[in-house]
Amino acid sequence: MSSAISPRSSSAPSPLALYVHWPFCVSKCPYCDFNSHVRESVDQAAWAKALLADLAHEAEALPGRRLTSIFFGGGTPSLMPPSTVAAILDAAERHWGFAEDIEITLEANPSSVEAARFADLAAAGVNRASLGVQALDDQALHFLGRAHGVDEALRALQTAQGLFGRVSFDLIYARPGQPLPDWEAELTRAIGYGTEHLSLYQLTIEPGTRFHTEAAAGRLVIPDGDAAADLFETTRSLTAAAGLPAYETSNHAAPGAESRHNLTYWRYGDYAGIGPGAHGRREGVATVRRKKPENWMTAVDRNGHGIEQEESLPPVTRATEALVMGLRLTEGVDLSRVAALAEGRPMVDENAATRMAAQGLIRRDGDRLIVTDAGALLLDAILRDLVI
Repeated sequence: MSSAISPRSSSAPSPLALYVHWPFCVSKCPYCDFNSHVRESVDQAAWAKALLADLAHEAEALPGRRLTSIFFGGGTPSLMPPSTVAAILDAAERHWGFAEDIEITLEANPSSVEAARFADLAAAGVNRASLGVQALDDQALHFLGRAHGVDEALRALQTAQGLFGRVSFDLIYARPGQPLPDWEAELTRAIGYGTEHLSLYQLTIEPGTRFHTEAAAGRLVIPDGDAAADLFETTRSLTAAAGLPAYETSNHAAPGAESRHNLTYWRYGDYAGIGPGAHGRREGVATVRRKKPENWMTAVDRNGHGIEQEESLPPVTRATEALVMGLRLTEGVDLSRVAALAEGRPMVDENAATRMAAQGLIRRDGDRLIVTDAGALLLDAILRDLVI
């Protein structure tokens, strides 16, 4: 499989990304283990002020950089007032400055209420929308706890495509009892809507979710390994044939339309994270914000930021993170960079690498280590055996 993207040159300037977490949702989906919360009311003015303070703290810790991407995630950031989005973008540009082609993504639910805000969000500066469509079947949407229907989602998608320069949407597959032909038809339909990017996730049962409780009680069973593998292979085949090849385990895009923000994560670049529960990686320092919205707000009021943990990562940890993240990409990971981060400590089990290469699960391309299509089905197992 050829990569959909060109690996970043080691001489290219290091990108800086900003992640903004908005933790509130109208309701909690039964599969979701993200840091999302339902509240009867939100003091919007107080939240805007706190996010700006948290942002200012990160800018002071990372001076002299230029932002190449901003991502509003959640939760449901399309519930943010567009004025708050605009204020954050204005402050971020003052603190750091923007790259000429900066990517500014906002996650949105495809409801009619939130779609009504799309024009104002675009005017605020958002130029890429990521819509949580999740299924093109009303029964499946009900099962997944989504408040929208298919027709409503498609109207929101059409609105987004008319307002934002770039649009992506998510689908969840490998749902209980989902036959392969049904997923083929659903994915083919999705591809037909003409977006440049699709995020296609297999349903997983995460601890602490309602689906985890249902699965533990035997009331919910997802496809077994063989069926899930068939669904995964079909997903890769259909998207590649449509010109949207996989560039990461679950993400597919036309060449040049990959999520630049997420590439910063997977290529182990620096990113600042603000808002409840947000993580950051800045010049070897890991940051974690307080998770509960009220605790984060209290911390910002008291300290000027919402950080709960801040620690310098040892070389082996940085190298491990870079290796594990990079192997998710179809371009693979630069082992020379991993070695530099590890300060000479071996990070790859060469015996395991030789065995996996013989099995067709991984391959070498110069200094790059790449997981093959066959290996992508077994990525977790490969990481366990390969990474020292």
